[in-house]
Amino acid sequence: MSSISSISSSTHEFESPSRRQLAAYHLRRNPLVSLGLVIAIVWIVIAFIAPAIAPVEPLKQDLVNRLAAPGQLFLMGSDELGRDIFSRVLWGSRITIPAGLAVIIIGSTIGVIIGAVAGYAGGVVDELLMRLTELFMAFPFIILAMAVTAALGPDIRNAVLALSAVWWPRYARILRGLVLEVKSQEFVEAAHSAGAGGAYVLFRTILPNCVAPAVILATLDIGTAILSFAALSFIGLGPEPSSPEWGRMVSIGIDFFDQWWMWLFPGLAIAGLVMAFNFIGDGLRDILDPRLRGE
Repeated sequence: MSSISSISSSTHEFESPSRRQLAAYHLRRNPLVSLGLVIAIVWIVIAFIAPAIAPVEPLKQDLVNRLAAPGQLFLMGSDELGRDIFSRVLWGSRITIPAGLAVIIIGSTIGVIIGAVAGYAGGVVDELLMRLTELFMAFPFIILAMAVTAALGPDIRNAVLALSAVWWPRYARILRGLVLEVKSQEFVEAAHSAGAGGAYVLFRTILPNCVAPAVILATLDIGTAILSFAALSFIGLGPEPSSPEWGRMVSIGIDFFDQWWMWLFPGLAIAGLVMAFNFIGDGLRDILDPRLRGE
């Protein structure tokens, strides 16, 4: 009896850890993930409460105190029109963060659907969709996004749509490969034998087993999407010039390079948020990657 209990206790000791335990382990093992989570959460909270905590309106001008250095009057200084940089950086989070998230959500959804359909259907459908994917991938995505935005007109919505339109190919290629691998598994054949339709098998049986790599890629891409949106704004293809968008603020600040606070603080906001999401993506990859989870 004692031997049985000892065997069961030893078996219990070597049970696979739960996802929550695994996440806690990786957070302890990689403190940069915790740092990234803190930075990202702080900026998301700021985006929600910016109207309540910003000292003044982001468009309010004070021509008497224009180009004022950081100090008691302006925590981060003022710009060429006397607008408070600190308030504009806070309000900018309400533009840049939602824009980056929207690009990832729209682009990844399009890519997942196209890749899944191509991998599952095969044949002519697969060939057509993959040739379309390769056509988009033949151009540098930022150049293609600039062309689309210029054609649609400078605007926040058009910039998001342009980036989304060129963001999906990588997701399509990855999901196609995963679907090709998973659809030959026995549980998929069992679903077909049970009489399940093609759409049900694809979206309810195959896709749930393929989403982890797409989630990791999407998390890593959030920082790149934010940076790309800021880049479009920097060259004048984003929101209007008066908008408190970080990329646009950096662009204006370059014209007043000696007034370093005009470009430094929005630049730090972009860099910090991009770094935070990259840290989170790396940690999520460690948690969801089966090879690393086994180690």
